[in-house]
Amino acid sequence: MQSTGTHEARFRLVFAHLGAVTAYARRRGSLDADALAAEVMMIAWRRLADVPEDDPRPWLYATARNLLLAESRKAATERRHRHELVAPETAAEVFELDPQLATALNELSPLDREALLLTAWEELTPTEAARALGIKPTAFRVRLLRARRRVEAKLAGLATAPDTKLTMERT
Repeated sequence: MQSTGTHEARFRLVFAHLGAVTAYARRRGSLDADALAAEVMMIAWRRLADVPEDDPRPWLYATARNLLLAESRKAATERRHRHELVAPETAAEVFELDPQLATALNELSPLDREALLLTAWEELTPTEAARALGIKPTAFRVRLLRARRRVEAKLAGLATAPDTKLTMERT
């Protein structure tokens, strides 16, 4: 059993990732990213023995993802009860994102999109991202490769579509 001082010192190392968890929640469209990140840290404190010592980020992101999914389910239930029409959530609503990239990302399955975002935005290695999603690293690499190909194909299709308002300038 760890002493109280050791336990607190270990948690300080985990808590140092609060900003990254808040940014993760904000980029995923959390209704209250600060509160969600605080709840992640509270769970990490209670379950500190479960948090990997080498790099806690995958565990923290997995916990945040679970809380985001719960938040989304709760919001959907509340909308159904109020009979409101709500526009689909997009990453572009959270911060400025190229509209074509947003379209390509939104057409991916949620897991494919998360695979791309964990490596691109959260800067996790494929092995760390696989841990965050709870899948094997090999399966993650396959998912990531397919997601990248789908996004590239969609972006290429948008760039060559005749009704697209893209202009290319020669320098």
